[in-house]
Amino acid sequence: MLVRSMYMDHEEAAASLAELGNSHRLAVFRFLVKAGHRGAAVGEIQQALGIPASTLSHHLSRMAKVGLIRQEKHSRTIICIPEYQHLESLIGFLKEECCVGVSGGLDSK
Repeated sequence: MLVRSMYMDHEEAAASLAELGNSHRLAVFRFLVKAGHRGAAVGEIQQALGIPASTLSHHLSRMAKVGLIRQEKHSRTIICIPEYQHLESLIGFLKEECCVGVSGGLDSK
């Protein structure tokens, strides 16, 4: 039985982590987080990371599907924006039960 987190459910966390488990998607996500709340254009990402356009499109689509990023069309430019709330929820999920099952911890010797 999976325990429900106050941050996100187990399956949602697993899906997000699976997408970030790909080195290209992890690089793209880190690039977008560095870009900030305004995000970055697809062309910028492609140029900075050297990922072919069709491959990058595939990676961005997968990341958007699990909620890691959102895409906004501005005229003819697609801007990719990291979903910081989703990132915070994922981090919260991972940290939520930190050290709960450890009695005494390492400092209790």
